[in-house]
Amino acid sequence: MSNSAKAAPTDEGPFYHGTKADLKIGDLLTAGGISNFNSEIKMNHVYFTANINVAGLAATLAKGEGRERIYIIKPTGEFENDPNVTDKKFPGNLTRSYRSKEPLRIIGEVTEWMKMTTTQQQEWREKTAKNKGEIIN
Repeated sequence: MSNSAKAAPTDEGPFYHGTKADLKIGDLLTAGGISNFNSEIKMNHVYFTANINVAGLAATLAKGEGRERIYIIKPTGEFENDPNVTDKKFPGNLTRSYRSKEPLRIIGEVTEWMKMTTTQQQEWREKTAKNKGEIIN
């Protein structure tokens, strides 16, 4: 892992979490869920981003039958750059992706964003199904 993955984030948000879960303002997102990319892994962190398009992708790829949702969140504690994406292909954290062991508080919901086409969704699902990379938990 390079230094930028280890560096403390300086991003001030706003921050987003993409999911299919039906949640309410004030609810807390906590670590311990099952990975969207490997159903055998219980996640030690909860993930979020400062890039609304990345949150939209997360909502698209999330497990579940609900509609895609993007929540505006506020971290309740420390967070770090997501080592699963930071420096994997490009230097730095271009996707502005983060993770925390501490809960994330829902403070709002985004109702309009540029959603992916059905073809784009299928392409991403195929990419993630082929990805055999290790998940850093």
